[in-house]
Amino acid sequence: MATEENVTPDLFNAADYFIDRNIRQGNGHRTAIYFKDRKYTYNDVQKMVNKTANAFIELGVRIEDRVMLLLLDTPEFYACFWGAMRIGAVPVPCSTMMTAEDYKYFLNDSRARVLVASESLLPVIDKIEGGLPYLRDLIVIEDGRGAKIPFRQKYKRAASLCKSAATSKDDVGFWLYSSGSTGAPKGTIHSQYDMVVCSENFAKGVLELNENDICLSAARLFFAYGLGNANYFPLSVGAAAVLNPERPTPEGIFKLLAKYRPTIFFGVPTLYASMLDYSDKKGRETGRKPDPNGDHELSSVRLCVSAGEALPTDIYHKWKKRYGVEIIDGIGSTEMLHIFLSNRPGEVKPGSTGKPVPGYEVKLVGDDEEEIEQGEVGTLHVKGNSAAQFYWRKREKTRKTMLGEWINTGDKFWQDEDGYFWCAGRSDDMLKVGGIWVSPVEVERALTEHEAVLECAVVGRRNESGLIKPKAFVVLKDPKKAGDELSEELKAFVRDKLAKYKYPRWIEFLEELPKSPTGKIQRYKLRKSKAS
Repeated sequence: MATEENVTPDLFNAADYFIDRNIRQGNGHRTAIYFKDRKYTYNDVQKMVNKTANAFIELGVRIEDRVMLLLLDTPEFYACFWGAMRIGAVPVPCSTMMTAEDYKYFLNDSRARVLVASESLLPVIDKIEGGLPYLRDLIVIEDGRGAKIPFRQKYKRAASLCKSAATSKDDVGFWLYSSGSTGAPKGTIHSQYDMVVCSENFAKGVLELNENDICLSAARLFFAYGLGNANYFPLSVGAAAVLNPERPTPEGIFKLLAKYRPTIFFGVPTLYASMLDYSDKKGRETGRKPDPNGDHELSSVRLCVSAGEALPTDIYHKWKKRYGVEIIDGIGSTEMLHIFLSNRPGEVKPGSTGKPVPGYEVKLVGDDEEEIEQGEVGTLHVKGNSAAQFYWRKREKTRKTMLGEWINTGDKFWQDEDGYFWCAGRSDDMLKVGGIWVSPVEVERALTEHEAVLECAVVGRRNESGLIKPKAFVVLKDPKKAGDELSEELKAFVRDKLAKYKYPRWIEFLEELPKSPTGKIQRYKLRKSKAS
């Protein structure tokens, strides 16, 4: 595995490493991006990046200026992200699924001088009310045509050669905003070199990514998981990525799998469950089921990856039985940039989150911040060289989360005798029932094993005596089956699988669960709902 000493000189620019290095290694002719019906080679990407970088310079963008990216997953994302880093500016990718008030917060909090936005998102931007004192320029990207005038003229005139800024591996490289599940989103500051660490540790160390791989990610480029999956991971080895600007529906993902024949698929548990359900319905309509040893949409895929939420055991087994492909479940964070705890190909323990990724250390601590015994539930801390520098303008939150070399993830885990880690929920999700800690994830795992359940979320609710008991919000595969009879059946189903005190005392059926833009279930919204 590469080390800092043999990868980076005193001067390091991520655009040079991820883009130009491929050209120097003879990969210029290889496909870097599959987008709709077009292929973009590494030579094409380098030209786009350099011309965008030069157009930014002509626009007046300077080193360390923030450039906010409100872009769908298109080749222009690559051009703007790496083009900004090329000149030492700081790209700030943001979710494309937020409100005008959210974008106002992002722009003013980051003090971005430039906003690059997909044209389809302009109606939301136009709704921003009040001042944007730091924003100077808006660049609009048209679907399939690149930038609109006047930036398009600057891009056309721009030279296709651009020298990288004299940055170092510790210079600020880019920002990512956290999902803000427990408050206002936090601007998380990452260094130029952090993407190299994640590529070496996870992409190469666990996935064994190589130049012949084609990566398809349902997770979008605007957040940490997707940024690695479909951007710097494939670029780190001269591989290719499939970019999809559309919402990742099961039907759409299956079409992309059939069209591009990727070798690695990155998803989240909710999507895997929805894809299985969609496949069930199609099978009933056609009378056929996929042969795991035959030709089907995933027959080109050598590995599936999951993160964001703990992957239920039932989904893992159903997926592997149906398609013959393992799902490698892991956990990452915006603060650590990508996955740091993961199962390994051929060594999956279903339901677990695996073992530490090479290059990372983890520990579990109790309320006294001391390490706990094996088998006990504690808060997960992680240490590694991809850790963020700090949160922008949030000193107290930085102090509480970034504890020297260690990051407090806020996630509850326990470790078994084989060294595998098991998710027990978030620190603020854990329930104390009858004086005993109950993991909502454990109850959710049991519920999702019932054939009627598509997905669910468990939170705490006070009963008539004021005691906390589990309540489950359930989305059914067939909403017509909702009712008291199924509710009682689900309660009994969990009682048969878990200790009696863990079963949900209430079942509420919903059409869908509230989720963050990254696909994580927002239990805090369920806790705040009047119905809970």
